[in-house]
Amino acid sequence: MKFNKAALMIFTIVFTLFFSPLHAQKKPGLEKTLKATYNLVPQHSKDTQYYEMRTKLNKHASDGKIKDTEIYHLYLRCVPSNNPLQADEYTCLKFGVQINGTAEVTIPSLTNWKYYFSIGVSNQENKELVFGIDHKKFEQLKDENGKDLPVENTYHVYNAFIDFHSMSVFSEKTPNGIGVQDLKKIGDKVIHAASYTQPPVNLGSQVAAGSYFKNGEITLTFKGLSIVNEKTCALLEYDSGLSSFYMLMKPMPNMEVPTKGSSHYFGDIYKDLSGGWIQLATLHEFVISETNVPVLNNKINGIIERTINIKNVRKFADE
Repeated sequence: MKFNKAALMIFTIVFTLFFSPLHAQKKPGLEKTLKATYNLVPQHSKDTQYYEMRTKLNKHASDGKIKDTEIYHLYLRCVPSNNPLQADEYTCLKFGVQINGTAEVTIPSLTNWKYYFSIGVSNQENKELVFGIDHKKFEQLKDENGKDLPVENTYHVYNAFIDFHSMSVFSEKTPNGIGVQDLKKIGDKVIHAASYTQPPVNLGSQVAAGSYFKNGEITLTFKGLSIVNEKTCALLEYDSGLSSFYMLMKPMPNMEVPTKGSSHYFGDIYKDLSGGWIQLATLHEFVISETNVPVLNNKINGIIERTINIKNVRKFADE
């Protein structure tokens, strides 16, 4: 027993003498990294980017139980422009919709559909289009079986593209006002220029004029560093509380269905500090709404939870 105690004491002394200086040498390097100043808006690399986006929407009953689940699956390719004054080319390689556990169906009209987007470039051409995305493309969508997609689902298909590019609003330099470019050190936090903005909700003839989504105060925080896809990334957190919306749906030419409600959305963005591209992004949103259907005497209350996961992938198997 004495031998074991002596051996343990010797081992403890050796361990302390050997590793304490080593730890002391590593600690200043770590502190230097954590206290360093970073540029969170590097120039984008020119290599083609591939993204897979999955949106899951759960509709809850008043007792909290999930009554409906919808999944929207978007595959995108981005070819960066060589001209900084021109937008990047995006191609929807495939879009899938899955309702309540049924087999996923694709939207043929969106396969290989191209459009152009870059922060500060797209909206200059047509300010009526959110992120320059033509809403007419999403009117009267049909699935691969030739069935019409309901108006509500059509809106969520369109909104997937809006959600995807909203990540650039938070992760790219703002043309005007405070943004990610003002975050320099880990722990920095700002109120983003997108706070209290009220972009239009436009889906052509299916959503009447006057529909809108109004952001609340949006905070953006430089939370730390991470490794994603073998790239050193800045970890950003965005959070918008007290957002509100009003939507006037037109399922038929002579019928209008108004919906109003509130939203709280938040999430994380992992941005490559070298190449400038998003490597991973998440969104969580809770929506409470009230819908007044003309043919019904009572109002319909809605509780929706949305989760979004966006992954930068190397390439798709069928590409």
